[in-house]
Amino acid sequence: MRDVQFPNVPSEVDADGWEAIPRSDNGETFDQVVSRAITRRDLFKATTSAALIAYLPRIGQQRSPTPITAFGPPTFEPIEGHSLDQVRVADGHSVDVVIRWGDPVLEVAPPFDLASQSAVAQAAQFGYNCDYVGYFPLPLGSNNADRGLLAVNHEFTNPELMFPDYDPSRPRTWQIETELAAHGMAILDVRRDSDGRWRRIAGSGLNRRITGTTPIAIAGPAAGHSLLRTKSDPTGRTVLGTLGNCSAGRTPWGTVLSAEENFHLYFANRDSLSSGDAQLQNHARYGLRRRDSEWGFERRHERFDIGKEPNEAFRFGWVVEVDPYDPSWTPRKRTALGRMHREAATSVVAPDGRLVLYSGDDIVFEYIYKFVTRSPWTPGDRAANRDLLDEGTLYVARFDHDGSGVWIPLRHGEHGLDASAGFASQADILINTLSAADLVGATKMDRPEDIEVSPKNGHVFVALTKNPLRGTEGSPPQNPSNPRVKNNYGHILELIESRGNHAATRFTWSFFMLCGDPDDETTYFAGFDRSKVSAIACPDNLAFDRAGNLWIATDGQPEALGMNDALYSVPIEGPERGHVKRFFNSVPGAEVSGHAFTPDDSTLFLSVQHPGEGSNLGDPTSKWPDRTTPPRPSVIAIRADDGGPVGRGGS
Repeated sequence: MRDVQFPNVPSEVDADGWEAIPRSDNGETFDQVVSRAITRRDLFKATTSAALIAYLPRIGQQRSPTPITAFGPPTFEPIEGHSLDQVRVADGHSVDVVIRWGDPVLEVAPPFDLASQSAVAQAAQFGYNCDYVGYFPLPLGSNNADRGLLAVNHEFTNPELMFPDYDPSRPRTWQIETELAAHGMAILDVRRDSDGRWRRIAGSGLNRRITGTTPIAIAGPAAGHSLLRTKSDPTGRTVLGTLGNCSAGRTPWGTVLSAEENFHLYFANRDSLSSGDAQLQNHARYGLRRRDSEWGFERRHERFDIGKEPNEAFRFGWVVEVDPYDPSWTPRKRTALGRMHREAATSVVAPDGRLVLYSGDDIVFEYIYKFVTRSPWTPGDRAANRDLLDEGTLYVARFDHDGSGVWIPLRHGEHGLDASAGFASQADILINTLSAADLVGATKMDRPEDIEVSPKNGHVFVALTKNPLRGTEGSPPQNPSNPRVKNNYGHILELIESRGNHAATRFTWSFFMLCGDPDDETTYFAGFDRSKVSAIACPDNLAFDRAGNLWIATDGQPEALGMNDALYSVPIEGPERGHVKRFFNSVPGAEVSGHAFTPDDSTLFLSVQHPGEGSNLGDPTSKWPDRTTPPRPSVIAIRADDGGPVGRGGS
């Protein structure tokens, strides 16, 4: 995930000169929700020092854990954190690089050559900054742990680490085209050989690249809307490419749901719109740049220039459904799920068969969402599920002081979401989801990142990465689910849907973890002894293994804890609940993300993205993985040396 430097805070002005994203104050503040139950003195006593932990049961009642059968807690010895330019994994495990930026994906791809890059070559090679990784067994419907498809997102580019002569003030046309080709997704046919190593199957017809210029269909209620029509696409039903693809999810029928996150950074010249322009408020709320974009794509493609094509930005920020098993199927942007700086699209099936998808908006003071399909899915019939995600209800979360919560529907005609508020239709709500969530009083969160559902007890775990602006002057104060002022370390919430039904409109919540240095008395690790846990900050991606253990990838530990980002595991049940242990260390400048297990837990795939970020090719802070310039974002495979489950030996 790219750190966007928190643009949406009142009165903030960044180096580009664009003001904060306008916000509504309708979301409940900490003072508003807790004043009904406790005094101001109690509040501030509760949010300082060890008193925070004493206050935890009052702002999120602890509940008896649901028993997990065959529970297997991690058995590895935790490793120390470091800031070295080398990866390290817990003893008894090995790390192999599966694929690096520039490695061939398609047969026509040339070998990687830093001095001979082009858009044509990059479109056939592994893209930049791999994030989400999903393992899809082959054949479809099997649990094969030795051969499958890897679906990998390519979130963004670091041109200063890609091109030796890169000038950010004057990017060259070929560099821009190469960067666009480095975005999107890669589908890789991979196999585990007899030596335990994973290798790509060259020449497989399932190997595939999706880029920033691949035609993608627009589906759902917003398809064809006037705001999605452009000069190049007057129908508003086909868009070129997908950008900012961060985390993702998967459907029960075997497709990938790729989340477009920080798309707003690609668009320039918001100031070119007149103050009376109807699109201006929406573009401002989503944080589109007032002048130059982050990468300068507008210099080559006018679709990224708001003054020349004001509607192109409305075509990004969606969930993109891709079928890794069927290269002939055109990917779809599913507009019914809403438009946001989306993190994740995690699916779970409700008792009545409807599919539920959880997502966060990965910006400070933004919201947590879920989508519930109108109809149940049909097992064994992929065709029947093709358009299931085009109809349903989008909800946004409100967290209350007593440990309860409400999913508020974002439906046209309800809660003030009508023409008088600027929402003439459901499509308007979906295109301007953030303003709709403002209006209904959702809870402002501390950068909602990945959301995952325990396969053992159905509890929903939400990573809140950080928010150092919480409670500072001009910014929203603490609220019950985000209790820290200047939250530099992040936290994880645990949600239980009413009666175990993920389609329910009410839930209860509690803190699973308040991250940071365990010597800090304000940290909390599900009640486990703080002296026995590993320091952890800035939780980002989450995943579960078959035994029900939660695995946490971080993004931001160099600033928060002075060590490289890392991967951790922690049981969520039993006597070891909350025992956080560091399993893997990354390299300078990199974050770890997208971890995914094979069906037998014998391999853990993991992305190491933007190694060396913050430096340049002339003096890189990392030369991983090849020990030569340049650093190359890569997907790795971690396996236990004894062939057993990763992190649990041969148990």
